[in-house]
Amino acid sequence: RRPRLAAAAAAAGARNGMMTLDEFNAAPPVEARRLLFHACHCTDWVEAMLSERPFADGAALLRAAAAHWQRMDEAALLEAFSGHARIGDLAALRDRFAPAAREQGQVAEADEAVLSDLLALNRAYEDRHGFIFIVCASGKPAAAMRDLLRERLPNDRATELANAAREQAAITRLRLAGAIERLPDPTPGGGPGSQPQQQERA
Repeated sequence: RRPRLAAAAAAAGARNGMMTLDEFNAAPPVEARRLLFHACHCTDWVEAMLSERPFADGAALLRAAAAHWQRMDEAALLEAFSGHARIGDLAALRDRFAPAAREQGQVAEADEAVLSDLLALNRAYEDRHGFIFIVCASGKPAAAMRDLLRERLPNDRATELANAAREQAAITRLRLAGAIERLPDPTPGGGPGSQPQQQERA
């Protein structure tokens, strides 16, 4: 049965880029790992999710995603953040992080002045906090993201680790819902979990 399900998973991927939950549960580790890394670029989280297969249903998968994300330490958070393009960096979106183009929505259509603001603010944010600005940008206009960057930039690093972790949780849930059929609908600002229980903050 497992070989048949793995073959079905490959066929589903060729058909629409998605798997059913049964196909994900039965997929070879290398395929399941690839899907999970796309959802969240964090080795510890991915391996924790793999170790918990099979999932009884979509809600169970999302609960596990939340629980494991909440256990991640700062190093794991930073690894996850490193998998993202900078907001407004169109070259990076095209060349390295194609899936981010969908998540960053209206930024791709923003005028040059807004893009310039986003780039400058993101660089200032990274200089201040040591990691890039993370936001679940689906549906947000570029000006709104620029304003959010301005609002979050002055925060201390611990606050921004928590904010970025919460946004990563929302991104992860959106990506899981886009890769595995019939998961519960992702909700804006929801996501798998809120913020991890930090083991280290600087």
